[in-house]
Amino acid sequence: MATDRVTPQSIDEYIAAFSPEVQVILERIRLAIAKAAPAAQQTISYRIPTFTLSGALVYFAAFKKHIGFYPPVRGDAGLQKALAPYAGEKGNLRFPLDQPIPYGLIERIVRLRVKQNLAKAAAKSKKGR
Repeated sequence: MATDRVTPQSIDEYIAAFSPEVQVILERIRLAIAKAAPAAQQTISYRIPTFTLSGALVYFAAFKKHIGFYPPVRGDAGLQKALAPYAGEKGNLRFPLDQPIPYGLIERIVRLRVKQNLAKAAAKSKKGR
């Protein structure tokens, strides 16, 4: 578990601060996101791993007993229903470390967020003309 509050300079550095078991989970989450959004940029924002594509796409972070996944999912009732067991306060997701991580659901979230971000960027572009 990461114990210092130093801001990591990369996602690799962030992941390296955790136990080997958690590192494997974080790396698999990173790969699932990259698979669903290959054009997304990887960075650190708010001291946690962040993927961006026409704005912030998703963030994730490791905690003592769970992986946090942000922002809340909106706009797909079926996906929201599938994610209900993982909903934390404010709609952010919590994937318990003592249960299998739903990598397929993570990919679905990212694909939805890509669509939403690109649609928002296109609407903004049209409005600016």
